Amino acid sequence: MLGAIVGDVVGSAYEFNPVHTTDFDPFPSRSTFTDDSVLTFATADVLLHGGSYSDAYRRWGVDYPGRGYGGRFAMWLRDSAMGAYNSLGNGSAMRVAPVGWAFDSLEETLAEAEKSAACTHNHPEGIKGAQATATLIFMARKGETKAAMKEYVQKTFGYNLERPLDDVRKTARFDETCPVSVPEAFVAFFESESFEDAVRNCVSFGADADTQACIAGAIAEAFGYEIPKEWREKTIAKLDDRLRALLKEFENWRRD
Repeated sequence: MLGAIVGDVVGSAYEFNPVHTTDFDPFPSRSTFTDDSVLTFATADVLLHGGSYSDAYRRWGVDYPGRGYGGRFAMWLRDSAMGAYNSLGNGSAMRVAPVGWAFDSLEETLAEAEKSAACTHNHPEGIKGAQATATLIFMARKGETKAAMKEYVQKTFGYNLERPLDDVRKTARFDETCPVSVPEAFVAFFESESFEDAVRNCVSFGADADTQACIAGAIAEAFGYEIPKEWREKTIAKLDDRLRALLKEFENWRRD
């Protein structure tokens, strides 16, 4: 789960200040955790302590205001009577990382990923983005090769993951939908050689940097890429005591 949080924090400074290079400062003073991290923690809270995803996302969103929530999600937070709003945004994928660690079968993982998405992102593409991300995390932590992971996700979810990294970097635009941004994040991971490489690849797209780096970072950690000590320490330092405690609880709860 920490991989998602690190990716979010590193990407946060570049979401609206895009760069098209992997050579950038990963922790400028403006870097912080965003809605990606808040809702990832909310997902972990449900898996650890029970309850509904809708209640958890609303509770955590209210507790951490002003973290960059999307417009319709912000409306949903304020209106307890509002149901799912057919979103295909990448918010479903950015918050799903804990699900990829929580179960011993892919079937359970897919079902829970859909459940985590459907309370807001009930468009088929919104659910697919969450399921595909959770699938890659599950397969990575189970020791599958990149080739097997890529083949399975392309066949099952229909994403094109054969685009060269440089091609994605040249054509990427800020697009918060799952069909566009999620496979780009996957390519960033598949063409990486380290955790840092995966995150820097995402930021270099000059697109939805925090969310794409959150997704790629989650997969990279599960794949066994070591998070650099400095990145780990600087990220944890940006969290409050509540977030640090939940992170520790989740990491202790579910280890292969």
